[in-house]
Amino acid sequence: MSHSHRPLTITKLKNMKQEGVPISMLTAYDYPSAKLAEEAGIDLLLVGDSLGNVVLGYETTIPVTLDDMIYHTKAVARGAAGTFIVADMPFMTSRVGVETALRSAARLMQEGGAHAVKMEGGREIADEVAACVRAGIPVMGHIGLTPQSVHQIGGYKVQGKLEQEAERLLADALALESAGAFAIVLELVTEPIAEKITNRLSIPTIGIGAGRHCDGQVLVFHDLLQYASPYREKRFVKTYADIGTTIRDAIGRYVGDVKQRAFPEQRHAFEAATAAQSKDEAMSLYGGQDGRKTP
Repeated sequence: MSHSHRPLTITKLKNMKQEGVPISMLTAYDYPSAKLAEEAGIDLLLVGDSLGNVVLGYETTIPVTLDDMIYHTKAVARGAAGTFIVADMPFMTSRVGVETALRSAARLMQEGGAHAVKMEGGREIADEVAACVRAGIPVMGHIGLTPQSVHQIGGYKVQGKLEQEAERLLADALALESAGAFAIVLELVTEPIAEKITNRLSIPTIGIGAGRHCDGQVLVFHDLLQYASPYREKRFVKTYADIGTTIRDAIGRYVGDVKQRAFPEQRHAFEAATAAQSKDEAMSLYGGQDGRKTP
């Protein structure tokens, strides 16, 4: 299935909440993953700073820079022109003042091609969210477990277990809505508080490890597909394939073939030919005149 229409708008997303239509969201970090997700019919793509963990090999998202985010957002935008794309504001591009937030968000949209940005935090970033919204930059909120604050939080812990935490999360969600956020990600939040927040807000909630009652769900591309080595199971993730094992096994077979001289075979080799034949062959190799495919 392929998107032949324009990306969703924030108005349509709010209508989906009102109509009870679940919202599907997935992370993407490059052209092929974005293109495949769009062809599968995904509603939203998130260029998450989780790319620090799953693509760049960092232990946390903190080392991810704004330039990193722009680079990967550009690739995703090229692959999924028919899908609404949200780009993460990386560490220390929000919570440090309205001007920095505005400049960073503007770069993600102007240079990266994002349709919206996502900011981690609650009441403490309300002014920055409001300033971006006033400037015409759609903002998605993100509360609960906020990975950029992992050292302050003390690890990757479920949020909202205590009554005081639950009250804080609800207050943060309401503050983000009042500031103009068009949706809020709830990460690793207990199901009862996620349901309470979802029912109180007029904007969609998108859960990851937040239970069954959010307006939508988001997963990390590499978790959904077990595209990692080793893959660490997570309680809140459902995996739909194991491409990590498939890739490793396929590369292993290739290595074996090369070592045993089973590849290349005669059918992979080329004989001398006339100039005309060579031109026709080149056209076939490169997929036609556009030259997009390479051997």
